[in-house]
Amino acid sequence: MSDNATTEQARKLKLVLCWHMHQPEYRDPQSGHYQQPWTYLHAIKDYVDMAAHLETHPGARAVVNFVPVLLEQLDDYAGRIRAWRAAGGDLGDVLLRALADPACLAPAEREWVVRACLRANEERLIRRFAPFNELAAVARRFLARPSDVVYLSDQFVSDILMWYHLAWMGETVRRSHEQVTGWERKGREFSREDRHAMLVLVGELIEGLFSRYRALADAGRVELSMTPYAHPIMPLLLDLSSMAEAMPDAPRPAHARYPGGEARVRWHLSEGQRVFRAYFGREARGCWPSEGSLSDATIRCLSEAGFDWCASGGGVLHNSLRAGSLAERYTPCPHRPYQLEGTRTACFFRDDGLSDLIGFEYKTWHADDAISNLIGHLEEIAQRCNGGEHVVSIVLDGENAWEYYPFNGFYLLDALYRRLSEHPSLCLTTFSEVLEGPLGLAPLPHVVAGSWVFGTFSTWIGEKDKNRGWDMLIEAKRVYDRVMAAGRLGEEASEAAARQLAICEGSDWFWWFGDYNPAEAVSDFERLFRLHLTRLYLLLGEKPPETLAHTFARGAGAPAQGGVMRPGQVAS
Repeated sequence: MSDNATTEQARKLKLVLCWHMHQPEYRDPQSGHYQQPWTYLHAIKDYVDMAAHLETHPGARAVVNFVPVLLEQLDDYAGRIRAWRAAGGDLGDVLLRALADPACLAPAEREWVVRACLRANEERLIRRFAPFNELAAVARRFLARPSDVVYLSDQFVSDILMWYHLAWMGETVRRSHEQVTGWERKGREFSREDRHAMLVLVGELIEGLFSRYRALADAGRVELSMTPYAHPIMPLLLDLSSMAEAMPDAPRPAHARYPGGEARVRWHLSEGQRVFRAYFGREARGCWPSEGSLSDATIRCLSEAGFDWCASGGGVLHNSLRAGSLAERYTPCPHRPYQLEGTRTACFFRDDGLSDLIGFEYKTWHADDAISNLIGHLEEIAQRCNGGEHVVSIVLDGENAWEYYPFNGFYLLDALYRRLSEHPSLCLTTFSEVLEGPLGLAPLPHVVAGSWVFGTFSTWIGEKDKNRGWDMLIEAKRVYDRVMAAGRLGEEASEAAARQLAICEGSDWFWWFGDYNPAEAVSDFERLFRLHLTRLYLLLGEKPPETLAHTFARGAGAPAQGGVMRPGQVAS
C-alpha cells in the first residue's frame, strides 16, 4: 500500500461489527438428550448465513464471537448425525429422531413434536410459506383438543417437520441448494428419502461451520473471539455485591457472596480457551465477556489470562466515565478503546443506539433505507469525532435478530457488508486490527460493574426469582467445595463435577427467571436449571435438596421478540 493510501485509510472512521453466537447447554444432564432444538436450528439458519455473507464480500471485516459450550454442542450434533448415517445411532434430539422416522414417536412425543413445529416467527417463518401455513392451521385445530393428536398421520408429521426445517433453513442455502428449492416446489407428501436427505443436509451444514469460519479467519476477513466456557457473569462470581455499583437499591440474594468465585472465573477462561483452540486451531485474542459484563476485577482476570481486548455495553462506559469525572472529556466522542490502569487488556464499548437499530428497529425497514440511515449516523460521528482517531463498536446477538427480518435479514446483511466495505470514509475492521494500529488507549481509572443491558445486572439479579436462583446455585457450590475439600472424588469424577458446576453458573437461567418473560420459555429454562443442579448434587455423591423438585419461577409476560434479546438502553 502506498503512503498516500495508508494516510487515506488512517483518516477513515474505524467500525467493528461484532456478532455474538450463543446458545446455552440444552442437553439433559442425565440422558444427554437435547431438551430444545435451538442450537442446531440457529446453526442451519444464522451461523450458516453469517458465514456466507462474509464469504460473499471480500472487502468486509467482522468479529464473530462463539461461546465454547455452543461449539461443543454443534460438534455433538454433527457427530450424532454422522453416526446415524453410518449405523443408525442415537440422534439425541426428538425433532431429528422424528425427522428420521415419525412412526417411532409415542403419543406424547407426537404432540410435543407438532407443538414444537409451531415455535417459529408467525409472520417471517410460517406465513411466508403457504404449505407450512396450512399445516400449522391444521396442527392448531388438533392441539386445541390434545386427545385428537393421535389421529395425526405419519405423513402429516413428516410434512410439518419438513416445512419446519425448510422455514428455518438459511436464506443463502435456500437460494443456492437445488434440493432445498426442489422440496419447496414439491410442497407436500414428503417421502422417507426426503426426510433422510434433510437430515444429511442438516449434518453437513453444521459440520461445515468449523472449516468455513477457520478459512475466513485464516484469510484475515474475520476475527474469531470467545466468551468464558459456559457463559457465566464473571463480575457476580467474583463479587456478588458488585451488583450494587449500578443498582444500589435492588434486593440482594440471601447469600452475600459466591464462594471461590475467582477460581471459577479462571476455570471458565482457561477451559473456554482450550475448547476454542480445539475447534479453531488458534488462541482467542479477544473476549466478549458473558452478557458484556465487566468490573475492575473481571478486567484484571482477563488481563492475567492474556486477552488483548474485551468489550461491553455503552451503559457501562457511561457509568464509568461519570464515576471518574471523565464525562465532560470523553462523552462528546466516546468511541475509542480504553484501558483500566494496571492491566494489558483494551476495553471497547458498543454503541448501544446503533446496535439496537440493527437488533430491533431495522427489521421493518427496507434494507437500503436501513443501511442509509446507519451510514448517516456513522458519517455524523466521523465528522464530529475526527474519524481516524476513533472506532465505533456495533455488537449484538448474531442469531436471534434475523428471525424477525424478512428473508432472514438477507438483504440487510448483504447491503450492510457491501456498502460499508465500499464507503470512502468508513473502514470495516476488527478489534485486534485496531490495536495493531496507531490508535491510542484512553485511560480509565475505574469500571462501574455492569452489563450491556442498561449498564446494570438487573436482567440477572435483584428480583425475587433471580435471587432465589442465585441462592440455589450458591448452596450447591458450598456442597461442591465441601466434597472437593474432602477429596472424595477421583480425577475423572472431579472433572465431571467441575464441568457440571460450570453449566449451572451460566447466565441464561437467570435471564429467563422473572414473570415478565413468556411462560413457556420460563418453564423450559427453569426446569433445565433444576435438572442441572440436581445432576451436580448426584455427581458429588450428595442427595439433591427437596426444593429442586419444585418449580420456583413462572412467566406471564410478552416482551419484545419473545424475550430472546434486550435493547442495550432504557427506552426513552
